[in-house]
This record gives sequence, C-alpha cells and structure tokens, in this order.
Amino acid sequence: MTVAQLPSLISPPIAFGHRGARAHAAENTIDAFRLALRLGATGLESDVWLTSDGVAVLDHDGVVGNPFRRRPISSVARRALPDHIPALADLYAECGTGFELSLDVKDAAAATVVIAVARAADAEAEGRLWLCHGNWHVVADWRSFTAARLVDSTRLRNMRHGPERRAAQLREAGIDAVNLHHSDWTGGLTTLFHRFERFTLGWDAQHGRVISGLAEMGIDGVYSDHVDRMVEALGLEPPPITG
Repeated sequence: MTVAQLPSLISPPIAFGHRGARAHAAENTIDAFRLALRLGATGLESDVWLTSDGVAVLDHDGVVGNPFRRRPISSVARRALPDHIPALADLYAECGTGFELSLDVKDAAAATVVIAVARAADAEAEGRLWLCHGNWHVVADWRSFTAARLVDSTRLRNMRHGPERRAAQLREAGIDAVNLHHSDWTGGLTTLFHRFERFTLGWDAQHGRVISGLAEMGIDGVYSDHVDRMVEALGLEPPPITG
C-alpha cells in the first residue's frame, strides 16, 4: 500500500549535513562541510561559540585541550585554537553561501556576531541562516535584530502545555520553526505546526527508512550524519562530479 505524503512548507525538505558529513569525515571541519555539499546536502549544521576575542567558531563541545587540561573556547583567543576548528567566516570563505546553514547557538551572545559575519559574507546569507537554541524565550529576543530563521530546538516532552500552545507561542514570538528528535514527530504533529505556519525540522535521522518516514510526515528539514543516505531517501540529485 502506498502511503500518501503529507504536505510540507518546504519541498523537498532541506537536507542538513549534521556537523558536515560527520559519518564520512572529521566533524565540524572544512573538509567535512565541503564533502557534505559534494554529496548533495542542501544545508549544513554546526554549533557556534565565541572565543575570548569575540570570534564565532564552529565546534560541538566548546572545549579544547587534552583530557587533563580542558579549557572552554570562551577562554581562548581565536589564534590559539587548534587548526581544525574553523571560524564561521572560514566556512563562508571556503564553501560559499549557497546553502541553508543551521547553527546551534551555544553561547547566546554569539547570535549578533553570527548575523554580522553572515551579512559580511553575502547579501543573501542571513536569510539562509537557521539559528537554534534550547530556550525559545532566548530565541525570541533575537527577532528584533535579524531576518534569519529562528528555531526552537527542544523535545516534545518539554512542551508542558502541549504542542498546540507551543505552536501559538512560537508564532506570536516570531519564531519560525521547531526542531525535534525524529522519534517525536508524527504526521499529526507536523500538520499541527504547519497550521500555525511554523517549519518542522527533525534531527538524528540516520537511516533511510527514518528519513523517508519524516518526508512522508511532511517534514521541512532533516539532519543526518549520513548525507549519502539522506540525499537518496529524499530523492535529491547529488551535484555533478567536477574536476
């Protein structure tokens, strides 16, 4: 029996390479981001922190050093970071701006810096940003200074008053999207958020059947380490091999 696909707000869904092509290259490196785009990702994902001298850099854990002396990135100047950690400006310089970019803003103070870097990179880059945070009240404060897409990154169990109330709150606050673990999503839930004109994003989708299932539910964006599987499951065409 063929399952009818529910309508989405973005078709096909954005294919976000989680930390670049994490399954195929060292995560959050320029090589991983380049590879994700070569494999057909239409978006990239990373986490952003500020160094002690105010540079927005891309790293997951936000700490550097050996196991016996770990230091937060916020206490280290950009020039003292390991070479593999790129600045956001490096990503744009090396990979361009022709993709959607989802950033988990680990340091809320980084939001204004991220916007400034995007604006300096390209006139269209800010509009391709998806800025995520685990507290939607924090995200709401960013609406006053950016046209970037703002994302409530949470879990269904954290919506104390239910998803319909949360959808209404997000619309009122000008927050564009909700990002949930793939296991939280159902067709009914995507339909609910779409009714409030909020985008729906699903993370940790590592297998083809999971990604296909999200697409059938009408999801608007998927995050996966396995860019090749994601591109195939979403029916995307990988870019032609050049060189």
